[in-house]
Amino acid sequence: MFTTQYNEILATIDAIDPIKYGKTRNYLHGAVTKLSPYISRGVISTQQIAKTVLDKGYKPNEIESFLKELAWRDYFQQVWLAKGNEIDDDLKQPQPNVSNHLMPKNITIANTQIQAVDNAIQSLYETGYMHNHMRMYVASICCNIAKSHWLNPAKWMYYYLLDADWASNALSWQWVSGSFSHKKYYANQENINKYCNSTQTHTFLDIPYEDFENLPIPKSLADLSLPELKTNLPQSNEVIIDTELPVFVYNFYNLDCNWELTTKANRVLLLEPSFFEKHPVSDVTIQFILNLAQNIESIQVVVGEFEQVFNENHHHKIHYKEHPTARHYKGIKHEREFMHPQVQGYFPSFFAYWKKCEKHKQKRD
Repeated sequence: MFTTQYNEILATIDAIDPIKYGKTRNYLHGAVTKLSPYISRGVISTQQIAKTVLDKGYKPNEIESFLKELAWRDYFQQVWLAKGNEIDDDLKQPQPNVSNHLMPKNITIANTQIQAVDNAIQSLYETGYMHNHMRMYVASICCNIAKSHWLNPAKWMYYYLLDADWASNALSWQWVSGSFSHKKYYANQENINKYCNSTQTHTFLDIPYEDFENLPIPKSLADLSLPELKTNLPQSNEVIIDTELPVFVYNFYNLDCNWELTTKANRVLLLEPSFFEKHPVSDVTIQFILNLAQNIESIQVVVGEFEQVFNENHHHKIHYKEHPTARHYKGIKHEREFMHPQVQGYFPSFFAYWKKCEKHKQKRD
């Protein structure tokens, strides 16, 4: 489903229909781009995508829906940069009505009895992909119907996603559960049927919206579990460094094959066990990043902690890209590409962030 060939990724960007995207993106079979795994892995950037589309002659106001969805990714990254590990906890206020810190077992085994949801969970396990609207449905069932705290279910979903991005994932779950928004998100069966092209009735979601707040936990969601999530990292050889050349360090969030492409350098994909212990991912995701890394010429894959792999003699030659997970790196920091690089810092809502982005755009125009 997801190519790892860079030229094919570029072709996918070129094929985007931003008008159709805006009209159909909420539908399970809508004209979504499926570029999120490459954005999350740092292969491409939101700035690169926006520029490619706008260079075709589209006016920003006619593709605002498309540009806003790109901006949501940048917004979540700005929150992570500003708040750091605080995004691992309820950010704005405690999640309301939490009854457990596990998650419904029937979600993990794709047996919620909501057919569209169960099909999507099974597909997630097989492909590493889940439509964004479906992610909201799953999070709402977990947090607002089964009353599970968002953190462990968010870790479960992140584990299987090829586009695993802790900021987008954790903050989206918090937005749905009401700890990063002013109210919880609910979707009833009618809504699911509309956007998933299903016709199911007589489920625990087949109720009017005013009944959700007082809905008891359905029996099918009462049995709880804590999924075991463990990363299996590849075998690693000892890194070989040509001390005459700079060292470019790649990681889970930076697999940009065009980064300083003309510079002759040591290029190392660093997989730190401590990072994957905190944010475990599946075997499918690990294989995906290893395949993407093959686009980077002469890349060495090294498993180890930064300070173990690179001694102090290397630090002045090391180059890395800015990211919340790379704050402990030593060396020369390169900035990432955001759609609106001038707009930085914490904004309490996406609306406030987007409003600032529009002001900067007007100044440039």
